[in-house]
Amino acid sequence: MPFITVGTENSAPIDLYYEDHGQGQPIVLIHGFPFNGATWEKMSGPLLAAGYRVITYDRRGYGSSAQPTMGYDYDTFAADLDVLMTELDLRNAILVGHSMGTGEVTRYLGAYGSGRVDRAVLMAPLAPYLLQTKDNPEGVEKSLFDGFQQAIIADRFAYLTQFCDAFFNYSENKGRWVSEEAFRAHWQIGAQASAKGTHDSVDAWQTDFRGDVPNIDVPVLIIQGDKDNVLPYPKTGQRLAPMLPNGKLVTLKGAPHGIPWTHPTEVNKALMEFIGAPSMARA
Repeated sequence: MPFITVGTENSAPIDLYYEDHGQGQPIVLIHGFPFNGATWEKMSGPLLAAGYRVITYDRRGYGSSAQPTMGYDYDTFAADLDVLMTELDLRNAILVGHSMGTGEVTRYLGAYGSGRVDRAVLMAPLAPYLLQTKDNPEGVEKSLFDGFQQAIIADRFAYLTQFCDAFFNYSENKGRWVSEEAFRAHWQIGAQASAKGTHDSVDAWQTDFRGDVPNIDVPVLIIQGDKDNVLPYPKTGQRLAPMLPNGKLVTLKGAPHGIPWTHPTEVNKALMEFIGAPSMARA
């Protein structure tokens, strides 16, 4: 199993697990909360078939990566991504994030620039700023985030069930866009994550990305469902798109938050068109 070391905690290395497959232009897929790189399976196969080099990795605290008790903030997450990009010497890369993974993409481009990046894809994005403040009245009240963290402390596994319900809009979409088995698999992946990382990641969701957005100078594709019950569409993707001069917004009607799983055909089509694989987009 391949790992890249991004730091240390006391005597233990902080290693990120990654997979690196295929040849061609590199595409880095960055997963959402509280899952890992395995949840990209409906994207990675078509991308490999289209002739791309596909890299997935598990964020610190998730999947097969180390589970330190520190570093669950976007400055650190972006620094981890930078180590991966540098160690693998990725150039002309396409960064693709879903949900929490869009934070890495946004902060990386804001802090490290686009020297190694050709373009970016944000699926159900966090940006520009999810927390409601005096200068950000469009955001979500802090009490909601506090409630999430209290629920995680009280019973993380019960919280994961509630989260997966919202992730898929499960009561509405069970048997149509998501099976009971897929729900259970996502729950199981989430249950394997660090308890500390799961809790602290809620703080990261409240990151202000408004300073990063003007520094993004590559084309950006935003894909989001207008029935996203995790990151509300009007407060995130719909609001972010006009802030990006090189941005394009694709809205999936009736789609929930978990579009890499529930809407792979539509997502892959938009993705392939954006990155320049028109034959795969038609397919």
